[in-house]
Amino acid sequence: MREERVSLRGKLVRDMMKNMMDSAMGHKFQTGEYRMNPVEPAWICPPEYEYEIVEMENFQMEYLRPTGICTGRVVLQLHGGGYIGPMKNIYRDFAVQYSQRSMGADVLTIDYRVAPKHPFPCALEDAVTAYQWLMKEKNYRARDIVIAGDSAGGGLALALVMYLRDHALSLPAGVLVMSPWADLTCSGESHETNFHRDPQFGGTTDNMLHDSSYIGDADPRDPYLSPMFGDFADFPPTLIQVGSEEVLLSDSLTVAQKLREAHRKLRISVYDGMFHVFQMALRLIPESREAWEEAGRFLEIVYGVERTEEGRKVRLVRSNRRRKKR
Repeated sequence: MREERVSLRGKLVRDMMKNMMDSAMGHKFQTGEYRMNPVEPAWICPPEYEYEIVEMENFQMEYLRPTGICTGRVVLQLHGGGYIGPMKNIYRDFAVQYSQRSMGADVLTIDYRVAPKHPFPCALEDAVTAYQWLMKEKNYRARDIVIAGDSAGGGLALALVMYLRDHALSLPAGVLVMSPWADLTCSGESHETNFHRDPQFGGTTDNMLHDSSYIGDADPRDPYLSPMFGDFADFPPTLIQVGSEEVLLSDSLTVAQKLREAHRKLRISVYDGMFHVFQMALRLIPESREAWEEAGRFLEIVYGVERTEEGRKVRLVRSNRRRKKR
């Protein structure tokens, strides 16, 4: 890593996070105590969007769509939280970002069941159900769907694609993962090399990564639990973003290597000096802004959105659904 490439704001936010983790509050954050029962104000949906709660048999989903627009595109978002944290407001903000960056796609975010009450494979079962709901109930074609996720949600996104492929189900147009937790054995080299550098999970093994209640009685090397150990044949185009300071860096690097060996379309971006899911900073730091811009370019490519030289969007993805223009 070249430290001079890290923005001043990026350094400040990283150092603030490190200082917080060195406090008593940090221990509760690392072990997941704060994630399990978040207390947040009501989220205010932007006026240009419609927001719907969808009740499923075992879980809830939140469906965000631009008002008066139907592009025929959708992002299925799988949130992070170590498989123990429920849906949070930051992922509602992420949903808006995914919609904007994909030129008006709908976004379905699922509040999947979490451990310890619901260990593996509950989250995967809910993700499969949500994917099939998009195709059966909303009439999306698989090639109109992108699966996105961060941290545990990133690992879940990779596991979902493996499950779909292994069960002869149609695969999505692409996969976008941020700092995916793809190895629940925590065996990667970066768990040692970044042990004292990771501002969030470094310096201790007393955290949710090394004491995961989601594993339950399963083998942590099961590819549907730790997709890093799986086969990446036939994977759709994939974008991986990760910070160079993370103990989970090896998860991304190993997944990327396996995708290359399987001759799949891949882009992996390692952001110098960045921490776990730094994209949560949204527009606060340059690195997060750059990552979201990169995500937008990826979504445009996999959805087939084209621009004129002046930057104007010139076509939408074809769909058998009713379409409207702004």
